[in-house]
Amino acid sequence: MSTPLSALYTELVIEHDKRPLHAGLREPFSSEVHHVNPVCGDEITLRLQLSADGAERIEDISYDAVGCAMSRASASIMADLLIGRTVAEIEPVQSHLEEAMRSRGRVDGDEDLIGDGVALLGAAKFPARVKCVLMPWKAYQAALVETRALGA
Repeated sequence: MSTPLSALYTELVIEHDKRPLHAGLREPFSSEVHHVNPVCGDEITLRLQLSADGAERIEDISYDAVGCAMSRASASIMADLLIGRTVAEIEPVQSHLEEAMRSRGRVDGDEDLIGDGVALLGAAKFPARVKCVLMPWKAYQAALVETRALGA
């Protein structure tokens, strides 16, 4: 029988938390942002590097995440999903993940679209955890806005 916590902390979430992908702040980077979830204390410093060819392709996302397993796993999954894609390719991924996370479990995740992000959707039934999952994604959005403003 599945418990609420087992739906939240899937094996994939635990794996991304223990062995995060793309963790550690790297150079070069176009922008750096720092976000804090004041409710639970999760923090992320995220660096974004876009391609220099004008295609708005994500060359790198690196980060330092401190907090709960859900926020750290979300940062790992997000970075792995986004690196190598263009901003235009990422928009439907992010929109779908945000819609599913805010649905309180009423929207199933499209694994073809959000990949390992489906492992995060157990948090949709726990409103306090939705912010934990979405914090890295909001940091990515802020870094993208900053990068565009700098013209990098």
